[in-house]
Amino acid sequence: MGEILFLVHRIPYPPDRGDRIRSYHILRHLAARAPVHVVGFVDRPGDVAKVAPLRQICSSLFVDVRRSRVSAGLRAMAKGDSISLTAFRSRAMKAEVKRLLKKRPIDTIFVYSGQMAQFVPEDRGGRRFVMDFVDVDSEKFASYGAKAAGPKGWIHRREGELLQAFEIETAERADLSLFVSEAEAGVFRHISGLGADKVKAVSNGIDTDYFDPAAFPRKDEQNDPLIVFTGQMDYKPNVDAVEHFAKRTFRAIRAKHPNAVFAIVGRDPTPAVKALANRNVIITGEVPDVRPWLAAATVVVAPLEIARGIQNKVLEAMAMARPVVVSAPAFEGLDAERGKHLIVAERLDLANAVSDLIRDPKAAEAMGKVAREWMIQRYGWEAQLTALDDMVGFDGEAADA
Repeated sequence: MGEILFLVHRIPYPPDRGDRIRSYHILRHLAARAPVHVVGFVDRPGDVAKVAPLRQICSSLFVDVRRSRVSAGLRAMAKGDSISLTAFRSRAMKAEVKRLLKKRPIDTIFVYSGQMAQFVPEDRGGRRFVMDFVDVDSEKFASYGAKAAGPKGWIHRREGELLQAFEIETAERADLSLFVSEAEAGVFRHISGLGADKVKAVSNGIDTDYFDPAAFPRKDEQNDPLIVFTGQMDYKPNVDAVEHFAKRTFRAIRAKHPNAVFAIVGRDPTPAVKALANRNVIITGEVPDVRPWLAAATVVVAPLEIARGIQNKVLEAMAMARPVVVSAPAFEGLDAERGKHLIVAERLDLANAVSDLIRDPKAAEAMGKVAREWMIQRYGWEAQLTALDDMVGFDGEAADA
């Protein structure tokens, strides 16, 4: 086994949001078995210093700052390109990839997120190319386009079409394409025409030692019911979800539980999210640790109308032994039993499900306990990532430190 080039659209540190959590654990898994050279982006110049701890894990680290969304959008529209791909164009990164492939004994290129596939040379010199798409991003934009009218809908549909063509072209070049769930892998096999030998699923996991409710004991007395949503709050599906929940679903819940509080927990809330704040709706912004909020929750919700793959927010809440109510899209891809490990509901039924759990705290606590037991049994990271060893070509031996 030689060395690995790890291309990633967002440097996976700190591992405190969905995409960075998966990529961080994959990176750690790979780095324990072979030297890894990490090449990727951060969102802001100030983030460059934050990723320095990764140097303790990888053999080398190259960081560039991603182009702004506005700049990428204008450039992409002018040239007829994908906005997502344009946002990650970088001459410096292309040069660094070329340098590493020339100077280092790299025999595997592992790419995390489709945008980074543009840095994989056409002539790989016989190197293995593993592409972790995670989700079918083109389908997400197609869903946006189907729901939006006017120019915004046209832009989303255009982006979905351009991305789909790029995803298929990339998968045809790659030795193996990975997705976060069998459901996502199945969607892509249908779109691309590729078989199960070329398109496989590697699920997300959860660190149940870190997300352990024992470290955050709940009070015996019953406080006002607290409903919690967690996530990156400038991400459109999250924004849409909390807007609808706060304006409609939560009103129905408060009709039965007037003292209920809805907490939206996550960094970078948009103006639309901030506008939801009132006496019963809390907008936290970035928090140092999401676990206290999850531990305090009476119910955790994930009412996403558009969702791809497995939702880390759901795994985290279940690992913290909280009762969880999700929409059907947020449930898709999750290996869990409806009504036993969590509740799946839509619209008014979602409001009723949350209200019922608030009304019956013993049933809520019992569901949370069963959910955590299932997370421990089914979703440990090492168990999930063991399949990578054969896919990447490891012989089972760990790399020398």
